[in-house]
Amino acid sequence: MSALPTDLSAAIVASGYFPEFVEATLIPALGEEIVVDSLVHHEATFDTNEIRRHVTVLVLTPTRFIVAHTDDGDHPSTPQALATVESVALRQIRSVALTQVAANPERFGRARHGATAETWLVVNWGAVRRVEIEPASCADPNCDADHGWTAQDLSDDLTVRMSAAADGPAAVAGLLRFASLLQRAAV
Repeated sequence: MSALPTDLSAAIVASGYFPEFVEATLIPALGEEIVVDSLVHHEATFDTNEIRRHVTVLVLTPTRFIVAHTDDGDHPSTPQALATVESVALRQIRSVALTQVAANPERFGRARHGATAETWLVVNWGAVRRVEIEPASCADPNCDADHGWTAQDLSDDLTVRMSAAADGPAAVAGLLRFASLLQRAAV
């Protein structure tokens, strides 16, 4: 097994979430392939009585999009981390959507008051589909008729959201850079 590029390894270490384990699960998937770009996103979520951590590592190579997720496990007596690494051929990617939220759009691009405040990357390669079904309704608040059901068929294999407030402006810029490269590579 070869080592990861220095900047990717440093970003994994900086996330502070079991870096040796995260790297060890990513290295075999990468093999000898060149890293075009990468992104590390550490996220904490709050459960009723605890904090759960999660790190996502995205890697773009000349032929593949590699997604590594590492989460806290649920073993009652032993701390665990669970890692899943998925490798997607660039030709299999169906869509790459990039959403940007501008703070003070009237001043966008001028100093720090008009910058990208938040960014979402959504990538679809057809691995995950979900159907959301809910009761249909009408605009009349007094209506008690049965309007049937509405359904949405959604496919969103990966969503990564970063904000300047939570992750910092450099992280948002990194997501913009990575997403732009992925959009061009997945043509």
